[in-house]
Amino acid sequence: MSDAGVRTTVDFWFDPRCPWAWLTSRWILEVEKVRPIEIRWHIMSLAVLNENRLDELPEQYRRWNTTGWYPVRVCAAAEQAYGGEVLGPLYTALGTRIHSRGEKQTRETFAAALSEAGLPGGLADAAYSTDYDTLVRASHHEGIGLVGEDVGTPVLAVPGPGGARIAFFGPVVTPAPTGEAAARLWDGVLLVAGTPGFYELKRSRDAEPTFD
Repeated sequence: MSDAGVRTTVDFWFDPRCPWAWLTSRWILEVEKVRPIEIRWHIMSLAVLNENRLDELPEQYRRWNTTGWYPVRVCAAAEQAYGGEVLGPLYTALGTRIHSRGEKQTRETFAAALSEAGLPGGLADAAYSTDYDTLVRASHHEGIGLVGEDVGTPVLAVPGPGGARIAFFGPVVTPAPTGEAAARLWDGVLLVAGTPGFYELKRSRDAEPTFD
């Protein structure tokens, strides 16, 4: 567990369109209420992760790989203009629309999310520009470089033995735990991160994302 008064830094890489990353992000925000943590938000991209293996993916996923660039570019543009601290509020605004409300990933959706996060709606134009792809790739590769190529989003990095950052894919949960249940899961993440040589726990998913 975290010592009272000592804030633990959590680096969280997300793709705004991923429902599983969205659920994990709602969990870590619950943890923030009951444990002394500081969340640093970063972008990653399933489009970047999958771009060299598109031939292996179903047609639906190949289409998603094109549109998947849109929201993460908007996040990159906002971060470049206003700093990393805007990513948390913007992610919440985007994710609420995309996942909780089922809104389409359109310019209007992006502009509304930007406005809710206190940012200029004109940044929505970044969705359709390649100008921010270098930033997307750099942030993506920072996170994936900590955990390895055979994972997806989210990536979570926490302090491990000797202060080194230990990164994991996940935790993948549905629905997102709240209250003390969220705290217990967090304590477990710190426990395994502090175990030298620990790499993986996994089981097959048999439920769809639940957005309550």
